[in-house]
Amino acid sequence: MPQEFIQRHLRLLPAVDRILLEKILAEIGEEVPRSLVVETVKEVISEKRSIISRAAAEKELELLNISPPALAREALEKIRGKMEYNLRPVLNATGVLLHTNLGRALLAAAAVEAVKGVGASFSNLEFSLKTGKRSSRYEHVEELLCHLTGAEAALVVNNNAGAVFLALNSLAAGKEVIVSRGELVEIGGSFRLPEVMASSGAFLVEVGTTNKSYLGDYKKAVSEKTALLLKVHTSNFKVLGFTAAVASQSLVGLGRECGLPVMEDLGSGVLVDLSKYGLPYEPRVQDSITAGVDVVTFSGDKLLGGPQAGLIVGKKKYLDHIKSNQLARALRVDKLTLAALEATLRLYLDEKKALQEIPVLRMLTVPSDVLQHRAEDLAVELKKELGSEWQIGVSREKSRVGGGSLPLVSLPSCQVSLELRGVNAGELAQKLRRSKPPVIARVRKQRVLLDLRSLKEEEDKMLLETLVRTFGSAGPGQNGGGK
Repeated sequence: MPQEFIQRHLRLLPAVDRILLEKILAEIGEEVPRSLVVETVKEVISEKRSIISRAAAEKELELLNISPPALAREALEKIRGKMEYNLRPVLNATGVLLHTNLGRALLAAAAVEAVKGVGASFSNLEFSLKTGKRSSRYEHVEELLCHLTGAEAALVVNNNAGAVFLALNSLAAGKEVIVSRGELVEIGGSFRLPEVMASSGAFLVEVGTTNKSYLGDYKKAVSEKTALLLKVHTSNFKVLGFTAAVASQSLVGLGRECGLPVMEDLGSGVLVDLSKYGLPYEPRVQDSITAGVDVVTFSGDKLLGGPQAGLIVGKKKYLDHIKSNQLARALRVDKLTLAALEATLRLYLDEKKALQEIPVLRMLTVPSDVLQHRAEDLAVELKKELGSEWQIGVSREKSRVGGGSLPLVSLPSCQVSLELRGVNAGELAQKLRRSKPPVIARVRKQRVLLDLRSLKEEEDKMLLETLVRTFGSAGPGQNGGGK
């Protein structure tokens, strides 16, 4: 294309000051820093300059709108995007209750209030109101953890991988740790137990086979170099069929015989008997303590339903040793985590209250007929609001727990299904992700599925309003179906 044609279009680009005079930018006023507005306008002009310089045909430039109002509108859209928080709330309609990518467990209302209270004020984080002297930040939750689990002592770190790492480093650095080959799990994000153990300074000794390990396998592997017997609950996978594993109590017996401590990593961390509510039995933390396990590690943000944290409970002599490790400071939690964890743990003092107020427990145990009524009510309202081009119904696909918890459990659930004639379901799901608030849904067989099990009941109205706002005014050509 002739260079003079390109130069002519470059000269037509309005100046920054001219675009800033446009009403839509002038009206932003004090809502947005002036420097950000100017910077964004410059970005828009630079992008248009680049498009003009790379144009291969005159027709491309004839279609390019570089008028001040058009560039101002484009700048305003960019400014709005920059002013939004990157980390924001979403509506989880995937049916996965502990969705790692969506932040895992929702906090109970009491935990949210505790975080707000402590976050907005100074607190007695490491100060004893009784003595007026410095205290330990862990005192705020240690007594609760001991009461709920039966342990002698407790410690909280940043996550369960950190808990496992710290315990191994404290109790077995430079020595051997015996673990069943079938329990060498990958925690997630490519963090694997053998690598965590190697980083801790402990040496892994595998015993048994992938599907079978016996007490005798552990006993044969014990030597003067052995520091610890480790059991890992395979909470994120199951080996089925021809299998055998050593129970915690049996491993504790061997540990006593050999003078070795026993550690168990429970992963998800459960404090209630889920089998009472129609779910498969999952070993509780207090069961491991009762069996005599010396050190137990588990997560705070999975089935416990609290904030991200790694909890370590067990015998005082071992916990004291772990607490004195200099790495404990590098892995410590802040006041917000402790506030949320304490509030969550207090709910467990009354199991009935915990089931009602801890979101993940409520989502796990809500009856499927309740979900069906919610889905039917939402479908009826959507049929009223959206156009005839939409196919709206109720589906009964299964839901998942997620977060590496209860891998074999399929939860009966109900979803509202959406289809729009002539529009790909993936496009609809993409538009939902861009809505305010973003809605994260499933796509199956060219249908968008909005699963009610992973949504709190009080979010149903918000979901309806978001769907209507996103799709109600758009015609089929705009991924919507007007009324």
